[in-house]
Amino acid sequence: MIKAVLFAQTIELIGESAIEVEAKYADAEALRQALSEKGERWALALNSGRILVAVNQSIVLPTPLQVG
Repeated sequence: MIKAVLFAQTIELIGESAIEVEAKYADAEALRQALSEKGERWALALNSGRILVAVNQSIVLPTPLQVG
């Protein structure tokens, strides 16, 4: 499983501060795209121009994901 921790406006739009998903996504962008398909609020919150991705507290460009 992959744990994604959400912050600020993303929490307000989605209504969750963290989610766990199956470890089937190749990278953070694939996960963002899949989650944005969950509905209008998810798409708005996760629009690729509005979100930064951090892995282990470091902001990253597209990066492979690992279980954990």
